[in-house]
Amino acid sequence: MPDGPDKPGPQPGTQSGSQIIERKLATILSADVAEFSRLMNEDEEQTLRAFRGHKKIFESLVLTHHGRVFNTAGDAILAEFSSAVEAVRCATDVQSALRTRNDKFPPSRQVRFRIGINLGDVMIQGQDLLGDGVNVAARLQTAAEPGGICISGSVHDQIRNKLSLAFHSLGERSYKNIPQPVRTFSIAEAEGGVPLPSVKPPSAWKSRVVWLVAGVVIVAGVGFAAYAIHQHGKSESAHTIAANAPSVTVPNPSIATLPAPVNPAVEKPAAPQPSANATSSSPKAAPAAADAKPVANSKAAAAASAPAKPPSATAHAGRFDGTYRGQVCYGQTPKLPKHCYQAEGTVLGNKLSGHWNMPGEREVTMHIEGDVQPSGDVTILMHSENQGGTRVATINLTGMIHDGSLVAAGEFERGRPASIDWRFKP
Repeated sequence: MPDGPDKPGPQPGTQSGSQIIERKLATILSADVAEFSRLMNEDEEQTLRAFRGHKKIFESLVLTHHGRVFNTAGDAILAEFSSAVEAVRCATDVQSALRTRNDKFPPSRQVRFRIGINLGDVMIQGQDLLGDGVNVAARLQTAAEPGGICISGSVHDQIRNKLSLAFHSLGERSYKNIPQPVRTFSIAEAEGGVPLPSVKPPSAWKSRVVWLVAGVVIVAGVGFAAYAIHQHGKSESAHTIAANAPSVTVPNPSIATLPAPVNPAVEKPAAPQPSANATSSSPKAAPAAADAKPVANSKAAAAASAPAKPPSATAHAGRFDGTYRGQVCYGQTPKLPKHCYQAEGTVLGNKLSGHWNMPGEREVTMHIEGDVQPSGDVTILMHSENQGGTRVATINLTGMIHDGSLVAAGEFERGRPASIDWRFKP
């Protein structure tokens, strides 16, 4: 019996009726323009001309380093490389070339790229690439400084003995929608010792100070709680004694018409007392009233019935209460001048709080909150928010309240110095 026609086998690109997803290992470079929305709002045409010129240089350098641009959207550029070394060389060359072009513009009008690079597994979809390998590169780019480069640990492992670069290790960082923390490095110097804007890790002494302050706060909190419970018990006892004490009338020394009453339940009189109808005709009546021992007892009862004083720790914590006003200053950087403005905050108990609109930026609100120790030491967190409630910048400061002054210093998350110099406002 002759064989029937051959049955069609699996078609290319399919497996059991479902399409095969192709994967590969690639080094992904993700870049976008820092503050692109602000630049476009201020001058659309000038920003677009500068961006187009930058993009041409970017794309030509990608080709020079054997890479391929596989996606662009708005101000973003995605490129792939088969070599992590070439990807990093391309990124440093791009930043160097664009820095030269940006020198023609004032700092506030420079179009600067942030670049993130990751080595990982990606999925192929036509000419496009998808997957966590791409997503991690995009998140690393958000961690870079304008004009700077951040790379993942997988890229660092491939290039650390092949390129003469300087790095800042930022440790393991968590990024939005990335399930696992990513080892992150910021490139501080390109080949030839050329510096790059880079994120600096927090210094070791700052970390130790944070843990030390946290330990002191915990110990102080436990001690204060125990003290407060003890004082509360004493207060309850005092109120109970006062409620059960007999009623005693304290004589008025200016009125000598009646003798001082004696409470037999408190003390038995040493001498017979005058009758209820006695008058002040006897010259001894007034001295007897003045010398009566129930007066002392009445003072004790009055003291016992008085409200219990709050714990001394609470009174101490409130001795800095009031409004403080003065300057908030942001330090000078290579790209930004020193900037100061007036603001104020209020101390109540062991808390500092306040908020104000930023001068010249009505849509941005600065919030301040801090902890005040009985010693006067303060730890402060300041952050600004736009109208949508998105946090724009964060500043951490430490300082002290002393002799009516609140002085603190610290820095933004990206290293710009900041300080507060306020005075008590009566």
